[in-house]
Amino acid sequence: MPSIPAFPSLRSVLLTAVAAAGTLCATLSHAGPTVDTIKKRGQLVCGVSQGSAGLSLADSQGRWTGLDVDFCKALATAVLGSPDKVRYVPLSSQQRFPALLSGEIDVLNRNTTVTSSRDAGLGITSTAIVFYDGQGFLVPKKLGITSAKNLDGAQVCVQPGTNNEQNLVDWFTTHKLKYRPVVIENLVELEKAFYAGRCDVYLSDASTLAASRSARAGNPDDYVILPERVNKSPLSPWVRDNDSNWIDIVRWTVNAVVTAEELGITSGNVDGFLVSRDPQVRRLLGVDAGIGKSFQLDERWAYNVIKSVGNYGEIWDRNVGPKTPLKLERGYNALWNKGGLLYAPPFQ
Repeated sequence: MPSIPAFPSLRSVLLTAVAAAGTLCATLSHAGPTVDTIKKRGQLVCGVSQGSAGLSLADSQGRWTGLDVDFCKALATAVLGSPDKVRYVPLSSQQRFPALLSGEIDVLNRNTTVTSSRDAGLGITSTAIVFYDGQGFLVPKKLGITSAKNLDGAQVCVQPGTNNEQNLVDWFTTHKLKYRPVVIENLVELEKAFYAGRCDVYLSDASTLAASRSARAGNPDDYVILPERVNKSPLSPWVRDNDSNWIDIVRWTVNAVVTAEELGITSGNVDGFLVSRDPQVRRLLGVDAGIGKSFQLDERWAYNVIKSVGNYGEIWDRNVGPKTPLKLERGYNALWNKGGLLYAPPFQ
């Protein structure tokens, strides 16, 4: 009788397929045009707001700080090895998308909400959620208003070209209330108008309202953020959608700092984790090679980011947390295993 051929085991077939896929990816992967431009320039160009405490704000010496700024620094560290190799470009809400599309900036880290129309219709791509926010109303306490449902006839300060403007229409229409919009493009001028009493209400993301109240109100305790949230406002870095390598790097840099917090890795103890036997830790920090190469980055890119900028919790606490003027609790921005929504896919 003819001999029956021996078929390879399922395990050996899978291992062969994985090895082949790895070889193919290593052959095909290459740095995209954005990374090539950044490396040639020796500097990341990052679009930020025109001034929002806790998110992106320059001091009198031109030094930028904030949660969005720290993600700019993280990206510069991932690609160039240094958090200092960043040029910040302050942009209004109407300037931000043209600046990104034209190549004036490499990434937009400017408290920008993810929406279907932006993701699908502008030629740009959201990468990863860095802040789960929601739009709300800031009012002077002296008005005695405790609910947004009591805003009938109010004058509302709002920026044009933002989701805020449309959400303002939707909110007042849904609740059958009248209002008078005060539309001002420049954020600084808009906030000056509000605190000068030109309008009764300031509509924006709750984080922006908290930042404004802490930085620009003469007495922050004279103003209150009403409890209602107009909508969900998940904030993300944005990039052009024609460069998959850069999209991946931005997305996974955010994932890296979230994963670091989940694993208990901080800027202060990261060196001690280099001897860890935990496979997740070893892959994240580049002890076991492979992840960095797949992004066309140094194998220690994520280690460098965590060492320079910290994990997500450190970034939060430093810029907007309870010990800052904004005094924001983590809430939805806590890790998934601590009651929040932050969840990073695995590094493997």
